[in-house]
Amino acid sequence: MSAPNKSYDPVEVAALKPEAIDQARDEALSAIAAAGDLEALQEAKIAHTGDRSPLSLANREIGALPPHAKAEAGKRVGQARGAVGKALGARKEELEAERDERVLVEEAVDVTLPGERAPRGGRHPLTTLMERIEDVFVAMGYEVAEGPEVEAEWFNFDALNIRPDHPARTMQDTFFVDAGREPADGAGTRGGSAVGESGMVLRTHTSPVQIRSLLDREPPVYVICPGKVFRTDELDATHTPVFHQVELLAVDEGLTMADLKGTLDHMVRALFGGEGMKTRLRPNYFPFTEPSAEMDMVCYVCRGESVGNPDRPCRTCSSEGWIELGGCGMVNPRVLVACGVDPEKYSGFAFGFGIERMLMFRHNVEDMRDMVEGDIRFTQPFGMEI
Repeated sequence: MSAPNKSYDPVEVAALKPEAIDQARDEALSAIAAAGDLEALQEAKIAHTGDRSPLSLANREIGALPPHAKAEAGKRVGQARGAVGKALGARKEELEAERDERVLVEEAVDVTLPGERAPRGGRHPLTTLMERIEDVFVAMGYEVAEGPEVEAEWFNFDALNIRPDHPARTMQDTFFVDAGREPADGAGTRGGSAVGESGMVLRTHTSPVQIRSLLDREPPVYVICPGKVFRTDELDATHTPVFHQVELLAVDEGLTMADLKGTLDHMVRALFGGEGMKTRLRPNYFPFTEPSAEMDMVCYVCRGESVGNPDRPCRTCSSEGWIELGGCGMVNPRVLVACGVDPEKYSGFAFGFGIERMLMFRHNVEDMRDMVEGDIRFTQPFGMEI
């Protein structure tokens, strides 16, 4: 085993010569000072302080020196590396400060400019109006009831006292669901539909939900039935084959037309606001109510003051003072019997109206097609509630 070479002269190692150390230090300091950005400074740091840099190689040569020579060589190399490290830190602070100043200028935000926010969406006004109507009646103690949109003819017609020869059961009004069977030769039609059909229809009103409610519940029954209905109408400014209705049914002991009138008055006040809102009933005919009536409400814009007043015309009610809203009446005893309810003990009232129609005159919507075309320019102005 060889002993340390005590006569080794450190100046004979080229990497440890004073002039070599000074040169490596000066080159490192120059490269650091010349770095124009943080990326260039990182490259200079790797080149002059990395494992393959001259100062790092010189530092590794110190270990081969005899003990009496290590102190002087280590001091010389350490001072050079310290100067380079200090210069790196100082230059990094300068470049970071320059970068931050540049970012403040280049990425400045003018807070006085209008913001580029995503436009707020809006729920469909039909949905929102329907839920608002539900809230009015739920607050009165009514229950929201639902039923299938594909309905048996018995629920849609027969149980409602709409006989097989009633015009509403013809194909001009009703979508019949085809059972996929061809009628036999010479077979006739039933209510405008082929005998081979399934006896199922797309419901033409939400009244079948009232029938199902009476069958599922024991009186007293207080339900409101909102939903989608279908009729064979052409899509135009005032008609659509798919629309929405809200119907109400109340069956209890001792109910009269006065209860119906009071309920209607409360509804229009809750939906259109303010005192002075009231309703009137005009005699009419519906198979499922007796007596039956058309319900009008006083114009919510002019409150009837435009009638006979040419100086104050009203577009909403055409200066008639009243707006037709829907049909109503006392539940026909035949309907109660069909549902197993004793008409001698119980009576009831019902009414219904179209949501699209209410939306049209409530918000001056002129074309019903706007409600179904899906254009967000129609729904956005309504926002999230109406």
